[in-house]
Amino acid sequence: MNQKILKLENLIRFHTVFRQLHGLCQRRMLAQWSPVFSSAYPVGTAQLCIRPWQIDPFVGAALSQYRLLVTKKEERAQKSPLSSPKFKKEVEVWIGMTVEELARAMEKDIDCVYEALMNTAIDIDSLEAHSHLDEVWIKEVVKKAGMKLKWSKLKQDKVRENKDAVRRPQADPALLTPRSPVVTVMGHVDHGKTTLLDKLRKTQVAAMEAGGITQHIGAFLVSLPSGEKITFLDTPGHAAFSAMRARGAQVTDIVILVVAADDGVMKQTVESIKHAKDAQVPIVLAINKCDKTEADPEKVKKELLAHDVVCEDYGGDVQAVHISALTGDNLMALAEATIALAEMLELKADLNGPVEGTVIESFTDKGRGPVTTAIIQRGTLRRGSILVAGKSWAKVRLMFDENGKTIHEACPSMPVGIVGWRDLPSAGDEILEVESEPRAREVVDWRKYEQQQEKNKENLKIIEEKRKEHQEAHRKAREKYGTLHWKERSFLKYQEKKEQKPLKTKEKEEKDSNVLPIIIKGDVDGSVEAIVNIMDTYDASHECELELVHFGVGDVSENDVNLAETFHGVIYGFNVNAGNVIQKSATKKGVKIKLHKIIYRLIEDLQEELSSRLPCIVEEHPIGEACILATFSVTEGKKKVPVAGCRVQKGQLEKQKKFKLIRNGHVIWKGSLTSLKHHKDDISVIKTGMDCGLSLDEEKVEFKVGDEIVCYEEKEVPAKTSWNPGF
Repeated sequence: MNQKILKLENLIRFHTVFRQLHGLCQRRMLAQWSPVFSSAYPVGTAQLCIRPWQIDPFVGAALSQYRLLVTKKEERAQKSPLSSPKFKKEVEVWIGMTVEELARAMEKDIDCVYEALMNTAIDIDSLEAHSHLDEVWIKEVVKKAGMKLKWSKLKQDKVRENKDAVRRPQADPALLTPRSPVVTVMGHVDHGKTTLLDKLRKTQVAAMEAGGITQHIGAFLVSLPSGEKITFLDTPGHAAFSAMRARGAQVTDIVILVVAADDGVMKQTVESIKHAKDAQVPIVLAINKCDKTEADPEKVKKELLAHDVVCEDYGGDVQAVHISALTGDNLMALAEATIALAEMLELKADLNGPVEGTVIESFTDKGRGPVTTAIIQRGTLRRGSILVAGKSWAKVRLMFDENGKTIHEACPSMPVGIVGWRDLPSAGDEILEVESEPRAREVVDWRKYEQQQEKNKENLKIIEEKRKEHQEAHRKAREKYGTLHWKERSFLKYQEKKEQKPLKTKEKEEKDSNVLPIIIKGDVDGSVEAIVNIMDTYDASHECELELVHFGVGDVSENDVNLAETFHGVIYGFNVNAGNVIQKSATKKGVKIKLHKIIYRLIEDLQEELSSRLPCIVEEHPIGEACILATFSVTEGKKKVPVAGCRVQKGQLEKQKKFKLIRNGHVIWKGSLTSLKHHKDDISVIKTGMDCGLSLDEEKVEFKVGDEIVCYEEKEVPAKTSWNPGF
């Protein structure tokens, strides 16, 4: 402020001095011309003695007023930051927002965003209004605009407190009590696993199985004559049920590997060994069907050596028991070997505290709703307990054993059916007990939230990939059209649009016929999982696209029929029913419902349905073959027509059919004949051993002695899908 006032004062003084000097010059001139006035006006001499820094009174007053105003203004400027801080506008942003959305949030033009991103690493030319911005560029734009950043709820939710339920710490070993072993029976399909369990349980499960194969994972508690109890898990041996076998290995203490003595080590036997090793579970070898004449147990033991399963006979630690599940021979020896191994493992569990377990299988019962079969691993399950599994929870209303008998509590190692689930959990989900229903809802909400966050991340990744693809396409388009005149550019774009003709109705129908939308319904979650896993192996999308619209557990419903009608799809049901009302509704709406009891029959049906969507293959069926013995030409009007003299070697030549000319194993012409003559007579058919002359519908083709002429007809044959599910 002082510098400003000083400058102003100096300027005013300079102006005053200039005025005084100007006045002095005028008076001197006046004194020279009129000396009379010099004595008469002594006042002028006094005025000449005025000091150069003397200021006009009016100017001095103005200067003092200006000094006062400037001082007050500066004082106000110093006080203002203390009284009211500078306001910054708050901008609400979120991850993955577009350029247009950011401009709208800032209440500015879209060009402001582009200006802020100039001279940065981002490629401005590739940015469109709908392009997604990374977090770093959003911050950069807001910062350059002089605004304050505020992340929206999507960002804030990421720091949400973890509300998940977890397993409790291990209990004091002194408080643990012995428990029964959980034993999983594994092996190749039809090697006698279920028959073995039938003998131990004195039941007839195998006789009731569709197709003679196990298609679910079963849990059974078997009491031996000696008083010991063993929980057995019976896993399917079919190739389609790999996930079930892996799940069985994860919850077990011991694996009984069943191998048929007459069949040896097979594909699913090897897979079962791998599952057991991955889960670090000891194996007991049961060599079944030893009552057969062609049985060779030693061969089985030698084959297993290649897979690091070394029996005690060969210096290993794997017990091998020769049995016959059909006759019951040596089954007690197998049970004793299992109990002995369990004693060595010293299996114990904590009977107190919150329950922990694993869902073995889940399904929907018409009267009971969602039901799970579970193995309890810790604690004691009672009626009224609040459980959480996956993204569902339950208040236990009812518990029952494998025979359907109601039980009041379930201890560790016990298989139990649980009724009371709000939603159907998935097979393999971990079961944890919580203190209350609100806590159960809190856990389920957290898990659903976590799943949604993962889905959002995947979606953002896909969006980013699409954005990069779009940028690359845009860059290439700029390179392509950048050097062209606008007229040439417009013409090229017009040509490209012209080439991209819309599909006609017939072409649309053909395109739709190459897509098979399907809906899968199964009796239990594990069965649906197995079928969906088989769908994942589909690798013939270039022939016909397989689209999985929906899958679920339970009977076919009206909603499934409506969904199939919307997508023009097919409903496949495995071990489920479709009522008469549903069947009539499906028929009326033109929806196919295909129900199966055996999994490989369902897959075969699906392969046939896929094949029916493929266009027919045109196959050539030979009718006759002839060899060219001589070549000559005949004149027809003004033209010379080449003619081949032939002898029919095989079958017959028919003029109305199609022909091909073969030279040195290569087809050089395909078409029809213009003439076929025997001597001078025109004929339509010539048989084996007869000579003939023929001319083709293409005059430029030259005949050579030794060429072959083949007569054939084309037949349309239904195509078969190349998809091989592996069984």
